[in-house]
Amino acid sequence: MASAAEQLAQNFNFGSFSKATELKQRILFALLALIVYRVGTYIPLPGIDPVEMQNLFEQQSAGVLGIFNVFSGGSIERMAIFALGIMPYISASIIVQLMTSISPTLAELKKEGEAGRKKINQYTRYGTVLLTIVQGYGVGAVLNQAGVVVNPGPFFLATTVITLLGGTMFLMWLGEQITSRGIGNGISLIIFAGIVAELPSAMGQLFTMSYDQGQFTALELIALLLLVVGSIIFIVFVERSQRRLIVQYPKRQTQQGVAQGDTSHLPLKLNTAGVIPPIFASSLLLMPVTVAQFSAAGGPEWLTTVTTLLGRGQPLFMILYAAMIIFFCFFYTAIVFNPQDTADNLKKYGGFLPGIRPGDRTAEYIDKVLTRITVAGAAYLTIICLLPEFLMSGYAVPFYFGGTSLLIVVNVTMDTVTQIQSHLVAHQYEGLLKKARLRGGRR
Repeated sequence: MASAAEQLAQNFNFGSFSKATELKQRILFALLALIVYRVGTYIPLPGIDPVEMQNLFEQQSAGVLGIFNVFSGGSIERMAIFALGIMPYISASIIVQLMTSISPTLAELKKEGEAGRKKINQYTRYGTVLLTIVQGYGVGAVLNQAGVVVNPGPFFLATTVITLLGGTMFLMWLGEQITSRGIGNGISLIIFAGIVAELPSAMGQLFTMSYDQGQFTALELIALLLLVVGSIIFIVFVERSQRRLIVQYPKRQTQQGVAQGDTSHLPLKLNTAGVIPPIFASSLLLMPVTVAQFSAAGGPEWLTTVTTLLGRGQPLFMILYAAMIIFFCFFYTAIVFNPQDTADNLKKYGGFLPGIRPGDRTAEYIDKVLTRITVAGAAYLTIICLLPEFLMSGYAVPFYFGGTSLLIVVNVTMDTVTQIQSHLVAHQYEGLLKKARLRGGRR
């Protein structure tokens, strides 16, 4: 039998949406904030020659810059004030999250509730500032030597660091404002907007290759578009897939007598690690290629050999990419989900898994189930991320809307739609309560 929330969700229409004034204001605020972000991606760093920068990016786009350019909405290609985007904040968040499982102090802060969460968020901001300064200095140093600066020198390096730091901190603040005053997760929506903004140019390039250059036939183009649609459906299906462990709570004594025991479930997502494994794997693999390409002399001979073997589409690249995705799937899942803590919480509130003794046996069983579904989740991520690599290497497809970017777009869309539905459900519940009060008052 459908729950009350599901019944309300089935009755959604434009009339109920038009009455949700607060929801419309939140959506409008989020859209305006994203427009401000897109405007900032077209404001270049002071002292950059745009023509030389475009030529440099075309030479380096096969490396890690190509991936970061997609996430930053083309800011790196134009070397805008938002060139670093929100990636330093994401890196700092991941580092702090990993440290919470290593440092006892941070682990205790995590258990303190809202106060501990605010303290951890403050540490994340400090880490963002530090990472942005380091990355901004690296970007300025590379641009100084690459011949794209009008007046290279220490002054340009200082202004670049300050400008990139201000841009990243503004994006971090803007993301937090979208989360609190808009709809959805602000940081995720900023990345989403950057990826979607590059989609029209990628599609235009694809049709140009098909009709003007004759690289694709009409049937091949249709098959490619169907493959993209099929990939989206497959991602939605897997991301919504869960393994639900039945949790029972015993009967308890109350003032009205003996209450019936409740039955609930413990949901375990098939892809617990999310998009973190492909981001880590692609960044680590493409870093040597980028370093070698930025080196004017081509680097030492061994680095040139490694660059050749790790070229996109090469067998060694595919094997290492898949192996690192699988490794980070298990590693990150072990960090973010602790079976022992889950078992202790179930035991604390009197819950138990049928046929499993509470405590250590429950933790072992949850760990066993989690390991099995992580194998399936790692295989799913590997297939989704290797598919665009095969297309780009075999058919030269500008598959910017594939792999990691496709995962991010689908996940952010699903989360945002879920939040919109939650606001509409809350609005309809408020309307029902007001009607009930009016009827009660008339009686």
